[in-house]
Amino acid sequence: MTLTVRVIPCLDVADGRVVKGIKFQDLRDAGDPTELAARYEAEGADELTMLDVSATPQGRAHALDVVRAVRAVLGIPLTVGGGVRSLADARALLGAGADKVALNSAAAARPQLLTELAQAFGCQCTVLALDAARRADHLADQLGWELVTHSGKVRTGRDAVAWARQATAAGAGEIVLTSWDRDGTGAGYDLDLIAQIVDAVEVPVVASGGAASPSHLLAALRAGAQAVLAAGMFHRAEYSVSMVKAELAAAFVQVRR
Repeated sequence: MTLTVRVIPCLDVADGRVVKGIKFQDLRDAGDPTELAARYEAEGADELTMLDVSATPQGRAHALDVVRAVRAVLGIPLTVGGGVRSLADARALLGAGADKVALNSAAAARPQLLTELAQAFGCQCTVLALDAARRADHLADQLGWELVTHSGKVRTGRDAVAWARQATAAGAGEIVLTSWDRDGTGAGYDLDLIAQIVDAVEVPVVASGGAASPSHLLAALRAGAQAVLAAGMFHRAEYSVSMVKAELAAAFVQVRR
């Protein structure tokens, strides 16, 4: 039996509003999270991801009222991240309606946190949000990416592929992989990065960062991603989820319709 691939709209949220920028910067208002969540489910989204992009930089937890409001209109699985620094933070998100919890900066600082979440809630609930940027010093014939944290503000110098292996060994059951270089550019996903991470781990990889058309999503799936995440192309109504799924199905990709 062939599993269907997942098409996942993403809501980056700051101060209760959906925002969108380029390379995590110059954020612009993109709408109300509850309205967009309801619209995407009606269009056929398989899941929804919601990331509070201001929580970690502001040193606070995720805004639970926004999670509750989105869950009230949403029946599909919901992954929530941003500001998760402890088991208590994750438990609060799950209590507010999240199905899965995504971690980036706190997990990078203390990988044991992934283990604690996996032991408490299961690996299927523990998601690594891996933001990666191409190394500035890599050789022309040797690709390399480093882990970035704190909504792209901190370049750690740590190898992103090695971190993916370490994080999944610690308990992460899924990776949302975002290319910092491609985010918001509309240039398509970083296919080399996707292929490297997919080859390195045995958990599902969700491609993120740079999608602007169904062809970009198709390319990411052919590079090995098990799911594809997009934001701007959906927020701007350039494509609906149902339109994307129709084009993927026309390319013989198994999607739930």
